Amino acid sequence: MSVLDRFPTKHIPPVTTRDVPDPPRSLWRVIGPGVVGAGVGLASGEFVLWPYIASQVGLVFLWAALVGIVTQWFINMEIERYTLATGETALTGFSRFWRHWGLVFAVMIYFANLWPGWVTSSATMVTYLFGGDVTWIAIGMLLVVGVTLTLAPVVYTALERVEFVKVGLVLLFIVVAVVFAISAEAWGELPSTVTAPEFPGEELGFALMLSALAFAGAGGGQNLCQSNWIRDKGYGLGAYVPRLVSPLTGKEEAAPASAGFIFEPTDDNLSRWRRWWKIANIEQAVTFAAISFITIVFMSMLAYSTVFGQEGLANSVAFLKAEGEALKNTVGPWFGTLFWVIGALSLFAAAMGIVDYTSRVAADVLKVCYLRQFSESKIYFGLVWGLVLIGCAILLLGFDQPLTLLVISACVGGMMMFVYSILLLVLNRKVLPPQIRIRSYRVAALVWAVLLFGVFSVLTLWQQVPKLFE
Repeated sequence: MSVLDRFPTKHIPPVTTRDVPDPPRSLWRVIGPGVVGAGVGLASGEFVLWPYIASQVGLVFLWAALVGIVTQWFINMEIERYTLATGETALTGFSRFWRHWGLVFAVMIYFANLWPGWVTSSATMVTYLFGGDVTWIAIGMLLVVGVTLTLAPVVYTALERVEFVKVGLVLLFIVVAVVFAISAEAWGELPSTVTAPEFPGEELGFALMLSALAFAGAGGGQNLCQSNWIRDKGYGLGAYVPRLVSPLTGKEEAAPASAGFIFEPTDDNLSRWRRWWKIANIEQAVTFAAISFITIVFMSMLAYSTVFGQEGLANSVAFLKAEGEALKNTVGPWFGTLFWVIGALSLFAAAMGIVDYTSRVAADVLKVCYLRQFSESKIYFGLVWGLVLIGCAILLLGFDQPLTLLVISACVGGMMMFVYSILLLVLNRKVLPPQIRIRSYRVAALVWAVLLFGVFSVLTLWQQVPKLFE
């Protein structure tokens, strides 16, 4: 069977052959997508959820963060494998089997991120510093996000710069916290996550456990956007696909005639492919995986050092107020203020990344499957402003986030990962040439992801759905 014949063409145009472009000699030239993934993912999970768990049960559950991040690293690499080899996103690959797979995931991602939770959390932290009205601060932030993404000549470049600054500030804060705030008791407790690990499901509930596992690092629909980000960075055959540019300040490139590409498995192409694959694996490991795990561990240790055992703590942005006040009392007013400043900036940068990836994934799906006559960049910016304006409307109408949406959000991310892990296995085994398809321990890792997120999604639904009818 030729490499072209392996790709279903009932719903998506056929691929064409192109040679694998030369990979860069230096890893530094392709550092970025993993930092963006970590930066967007460093949101409420790292600042609220995992520190909240540490405040309730100590550090004995941190092993699960490592499990979640390693599992996501394997998932991300299979998403990247398909894009490196074809220039298509993983969602386009899924849509080759059934036209609407991409739309199903795009709608779930859009629904999960429709509520402007991250920007509201950032605005709330701003009020801890300066006072003011959360609603209007959050609306202002949403408009800044929309304008920034609209005016950036190349959208990915602007996002990458924002997330690099964010990650740098968070890591700098962690260094300061190690020196001034993390207690000897926290260092003494840390080995317990290896020597005496626990699964505190009864104390915390399956919904919280699923959220912690699914969103350690990134989670849910964000992982799927690794395809889009590495393509805009020029990885592999993604270098042949035009990048998203501003309709006002950017210069749009001509789109390819087909949906994607594949390379003939010659010795030269396979040699270049193996180098790209090695670079992509290293980049994800030293940026996304390492940054995510370091942040979870040290932010959890900081919470353990200050608020462990304190009564009445909430698994919400209110937790950050309590922790900031505790840091002011134990270290000094300057440190509590610094904590809130870093938190506000971090959550704002996460909100920008969430608006980007939600709109980016949906724009790719709509362009490839439904609106081929339109520019992907124009579809993207329409979706960006749609998300921004819906968020502003929700805030102006004064709606509180309902319990139903909280439960659904806790389940949707895990269920998405369960389904697309299965699809990735099929896609990367059936469509890609034998020389580059998924095999051996990576197959086992995706099977593990299917079991992990499938079981937890079912348990969460079983535990939480009856509560909606109480």
